[in-house]
Amino acid sequence: MNEEFLGGRIVVNVGDITTEDTDAIVNAANATLEGGGGVDGAIHRKGGSQILEECRRIRSTDYPHGLPTGEAVVTTGGLLPARFVIHTVGPIYGQNNGRDAELLANCYFSSLSLAGKMQMNSVAFPSISTGVYAYPKDEAAVVASRTLTSAVAQPASPELIRLVFHSNADAQMFLRHCQF
Repeated sequence: MNEEFLGGRIVVNVGDITTEDTDAIVNAANATLEGGGGVDGAIHRKGGSQILEECRRIRSTDYPHGLPTGEAVVTTGGLLPARFVIHTVGPIYGQNNGRDAELLANCYFSSLSLAGKMQMNSVAFPSISTGVYAYPKDEAAVVASRTLTSAVAQPASPELIRLVFHSNADAQMFLRHCQF
């Protein structure tokens, strides 16, 4: 599968985000930046110790209480094909006083803002918060697609944004509900 939107600027596919050869991949991190399960654990395992070392440095200097939900930071890609990893903390669904959609949108905006500042041309995203954080996949598709539509209109936005889904079923769910 390889669906394109917005003149090819956004591509939806199925695969393993740790194998993407974009300038950066986005990590659906937890606030500790110490790795975990799902995408986060896979990125830390395959990317090697450099990523964790940089995350710990960021925690000790900039975010001693953890990276806030919706914010993003960048580290090396370590042993990954991507040169960088952008770590963002998605919302745990239903635990944000009605701000879930705003916080999820901030994950995408914050990540793309960092990519723009660093003049990255390509970024790959997983489906943020739709795993253990239980964000409904249909609702997340609406938030992500609307946010990305706005983001690509910004002058410093990467030329290519890939949305990499772990399964065909998840990609199909996104495609049924996205609003590009």
